[in-house]
Amino acid sequence: MDYRQKRKLSFLTIGLIFLLSGVEYAVILPTIWRYLQLLEAPPYFLGLGLSAFSFSGLVSGPVFGHWSDKTRATKTIILFSNVFEIVGNFMYFMGYSKWLLLSSRLVAGIGAGAGSSIFGFLTRTTLPDERARVFADVMACRQAGLLIGPAFNIFLRLCDFKLGPFVVNKYTSPGLFMCGMWVLMQFAVMVLYWDIPPLDSFPEQQMPLREVRGEEDEPLMSLEDEHMAAAEDSYGSVSPEQTETQLSSELPPSPPDSPSLDTPDPFENFSASQEFLREEVVVLLTAQFITLFNQTALETMVTPLTQKYFGFGELGNSVMYSLCGVEVIAGFFLVRWLSRVLEDRVVLAVGLLICSGACVWCLIFLANPQGGFAFELTEFIIGVFLQLLGLPFVAVSQVSLFSKVTAEKTQGFSQGVRRSVGGLATILGPLWAGGLIGNLYVMLGMMMLLLTLIMIMMVLSYEKLVEPPRVEHAEDSENGG
Repeated sequence: MDYRQKRKLSFLTIGLIFLLSGVEYAVILPTIWRYLQLLEAPPYFLGLGLSAFSFSGLVSGPVFGHWSDKTRATKTIILFSNVFEIVGNFMYFMGYSKWLLLSSRLVAGIGAGAGSSIFGFLTRTTLPDERARVFADVMACRQAGLLIGPAFNIFLRLCDFKLGPFVVNKYTSPGLFMCGMWVLMQFAVMVLYWDIPPLDSFPEQQMPLREVRGEEDEPLMSLEDEHMAAAEDSYGSVSPEQTETQLSSELPPSPPDSPSLDTPDPFENFSASQEFLREEVVVLLTAQFITLFNQTALETMVTPLTQKYFGFGELGNSVMYSLCGVEVIAGFFLVRWLSRVLEDRVVLAVGLLICSGACVWCLIFLANPQGGFAFELTEFIIGVFLQLLGLPFVAVSQVSLFSKVTAEKTQGFSQGVRRSVGGLATILGPLWAGGLIGNLYVMLGMMMLLLTLIMIMMVLSYEKLVEPPRVEHAEDSENGG
């Protein structure tokens, strides 16, 4: 099996992992509120339950990222982390008490930490110019899971039987279902995923970055003539599959399954302060925190809000999340296309402006809904639409930019730090919103203040939000210095 096939299968497996993580979120979120109520949990347990998953991911992310940077054994890390997903979801299925339910989300969240290793792997095996599109594809897979998940929930809500000592109903069945899905995912990873070597492990003459850029505008059916293709004036009208096909045609047909182990320790001269306290990195980490804080705060608010004002139950919430998934997937496709013609920082600025507009709308119309059912529902739909519209812009652009302004050789650890910052936001967001569901002016006012802060920071640091010279490859590239 050649490099192209291994790369394609590995990317497919990563897409399936993110798809499954989206399905898990979508089948559990609409039911966890009522599940906790049945277990006689106080209202703040909703915030605790949602935050527990993020907390364990916050801790495990840098650990898994450091592990992958040192060993490049991403496949082993994924298999190991999936065990926690399996155990955690089975604990959720058992559901004897509110404390077991809380513990189940803590255990499952450890498995989510493997995302840092995955993003490090994607950074090392993609070209900088294609990276935003690859990241958009992966994130769209998670949103596809969010879209598919509620469809499963429609059938899971019909469960009403016993499995040995366990009760299987519409509240416990999502845990059992996800446990089985993660078991199947283990087999998919073992068969389909390959720890292919990073691009910088190849000699310069065997990694023709410039040639690939010049050939990417050729149609897919003409790949056999790619060596004779003329370079086009613009870059970007090509799918990631075409890029990997072109790249593999220039690489050795059967490279080793793992990178050479005689390379220097990636952390030998590493300094966390020099890496993460640079202005552009601080801005991107702040954007990561604020957008996820606001997103999870709104998600925590939505379920009680729809129950209070619109009488939505499990079915109504599942349909709502399905429609939200359609919008977000469309948004990722839009960002994927825009990334061909716009810089990452421009996409990020657009996303932050949309999120700010959404927050203003929510402050005006959702903090104290008035005007009758139809008018209130319209206000709610517009607010959710605007919030979800900005999400893909911010998510893809800040991840892509972060991968370019941090060192590639320690990308797993760096992505772990980034995801930990996001994890902290997803912990604080639900906790903040969970305690202020009855006082939306305070909750939304804080969100607007945070968005104003990141907008000011971005304006002041706009010139630095670009890909720096490829210092990490200075020893490999004649233009690296």
